[in-house]
Amino acid sequence: MTYPITNIALIAAALGSGLIAGIFFAFSTFIMQAFARLPADQGIAAMQSINTTILRSPFMVVFLLTVALSVFIAVMAIVYWRGGVSILMIAGAVLYIVTTFLSTIVFNVPLNDALDKIDGRTAEAAQLWTTYLSEWTRWNHVRTAASLLAACAFVRALF
Repeated sequence: MTYPITNIALIAAALGSGLIAGIFFAFSTFIMQAFARLPADQGIAAMQSINTTILRSPFMVVFLLTVALSVFIAVMAIVYWRGGVSILMIAGAVLYIVTTFLSTIVFNVPLNDALDKIDGRTAEAAQLWTTYLSEWTRWNHVRTAASLLAACAFVRALF
């Protein structure tokens, strides 16, 4: 038995996960590399501006709505167990909630918070910037892969 609301949620979650994966992919593959080529104070200022702007952007709506959809999908997978389809639904939800959302909160946000507190023109800022670029990008790679894999799991569960 197919539940239309679950299918709609799977489609929306796949699109949301895919959009988020694309944004993270852009940061991992060229945005952070471009910032690394700038003098530290300019790179820091650019990232600080992004960190402020992103909180009031449509990105946050998609990011958080996909979390809510993932929770709904996981619940539906358990309540209306359908074997392999339910496993795919749960896998997509776990990938997005744990690896994309929670890793953002645990790893990337604290790095952003630390960066937002510094004046980019100091000597210590240059050292923090070097560490930030490496650590933030490493965790962003994880978020990129997890979001993409979640999207794939949600799409596969539809078929």
